[in-house]
Amino acid sequence: MELVYPPVVGLAKTLFRVLDLKIEVEGGEHIPSSGGAVLASNHSSYLDFIFCGLGAQPSKRLVRFMAKKSVFDHTVSGPLMRGMKHIPVDRKAGTAAFRAATDALRNGEIVGVFPEATISESFTIKGLKSGAARMAQDAGVPLIPMAVWGPHRLWTKGRKKELTKRHVPVLIKIGEALHVPEGATPEAATALLKERLSGLLDAVQRAYPEKPAGDDDRWWLPAHLGGTAPLPPAAAPSAAAPSDVPTV
Repeated sequence: MELVYPPVVGLAKTLFRVLDLKIEVEGGEHIPSSGGAVLASNHSSYLDFIFCGLGAQPSKRLVRFMAKKSVFDHTVSGPLMRGMKHIPVDRKAGTAAFRAATDALRNGEIVGVFPEATISESFTIKGLKSGAARMAQDAGVPLIPMAVWGPHRLWTKGRKKELTKRHVPVLIKIGEALHVPEGATPEAATALLKERLSGLLDAVQRAYPEKPAGDDDRWWLPAHLGGTAPLPPAAAPSAAAPSDVPTV
């Protein structure tokens, strides 16, 4: 029985209504109504996990996110994270988190990951860790790409929080599932995932209904769309080792 997760979802939805956030979900039908799946999203905001979870609501699914162990150790967030059955990641013992995630997938859960591992300050897709593809392959479940755009205007790395900002559009676009064949390399699957994520992110960025209010407001757009966000790094990081799993 889920005693913690549904009330938290209800509270989040109430706050969204109070702030009049303009949330649109496209592609919700790609999330299975039952069975395990890895939900892999871009990462541009500290709030992404909330909206990724919201994207699964049309299918009435709850997403178990992989998150840093320190979040579980906190006196406030810890009980909530454990109550919602999220998965702690201790980077010194990442194999245990990988095993816990694959067990959850085999038990029919949806596991949420951010393969970029950290927030992309360029608001483009960074080099991806291979953990998401490896988990989907090991558990024999689909890998579902998702792009979220808009929450970074409320809270992102290097910017002041504006959690009470009203009327902000949030676009959530979910792509068709990728099925990683047993013999495929994690690197090949991860390269395909990056291609799909890049396409989804570009689509929601170009469809976004608001433009910057002026030059000082161009920070939230990537450089290739006329924004002042930093350019993406020239070199992508190498694929993840088994102990380096993607987390919130």
